[in-house]
This record gives sequence, structure tokens and C-alpha cells, in this order.
Amino acid sequence: MEQAFFLFVAVVATASGLAVVLARNPIHSALALMVCFVQVAAVFLLLRAPLLAVIQMFVYVGAVIILFLFVIMMLDVRKQARMPFVKRWSAFAVVIVAVLALEMFALLLLGGQWQAPSQELSSGQMSSVREVGTSLFTEFLFPFEVASVILLVALVGAIILTRKETG
Repeated sequence: MEQAFFLFVAVVATASGLAVVLARNPIHSALALMVCFVQVAAVFLLLRAPLLAVIQMFVYVGAVIILFLFVIMMLDVRKQARMPFVKRWSAFAVVIVAVLALEMFALLLLGGQWQAPSQELSSGQMSSVREVGTSLFTEFLFPFEVASVILLVALVGAIILTRKETG
């Protein structure tokens, strides 16, 4: 049953990922990205990591997608959406999609060769919020702060880009 659910989630995630790239309307693209993020949260549930699934839903679906939608709505993207699609990269995109499809089928065919995660990993060593928080603010404090600064710079850049010139 888990394999069938994983296959369904993988197909929906792949289709929504393609919709992100191929959608002409940027709002439709952001909504397809939201569907892809929800599918990633479902994969976390399959991996028996409910905390990561909830964090995925709150941070990416709840915050990042809303930020994308606000930026899309604040910028005038209608003009760029009407421009013709660039055809010179189409062959390269088809090759990448074909390679990814072959990789997916190879994983499906050879999937029985891999072993299940060890009991130590599947028992959920990082299952509580306290353990994740302690690990985040002790071992991973510097990368956490770097990510915070990058997000702050992106937010300030978005505000500067959308600000109207007066005078």
C-alpha cells in the first residue's frame, strides 16, 4: 500500500513540477508549486517523519507560497506572461525530462534491491520538537543564521523592486 501511495505522490509531484515550469500564468505556476510542496510533505509522512511534514506545510506551503503570490501580484507580470515562450531551450528541457523519466522507471524496477531504513533511523531519533530545536540552535546555528540573513536580504530586495519612484 505504501508503494502505491508513493507512486501516486511521485506522479502528482512530477506533474505539478512540470506545471510550475510550463504554466503561462505565474499565479497558476505558484499554485502548482504549492501542490508540489504538499506532495513533498506526503513523502515525509511516508518516511515516518511527521515533524518534517508539518514543518514543510507551515514553512513552504504556508509562508513561501504566500510570499510568492504577494510578489507576483505586486509586480506587473502580465506583460512578461504575454511574451512568446523561448524555443531555444526546448530540446534541452525535453532531454532533461527524458533522463528524469528513465531515472524514475529505473528506481521503480530496481526498488526491491534496497533495504528498508535501519531500526535506529526509522525509530525517529529526531521526533520531538525539543530535540530538533536543540539540534538547530546548537549544531546548526550558523547555517540557520545564514539562511535567516538570505531571507531578510530577499525580502528587502522584493520591497525595493516593488517600490514606486516618487518625484
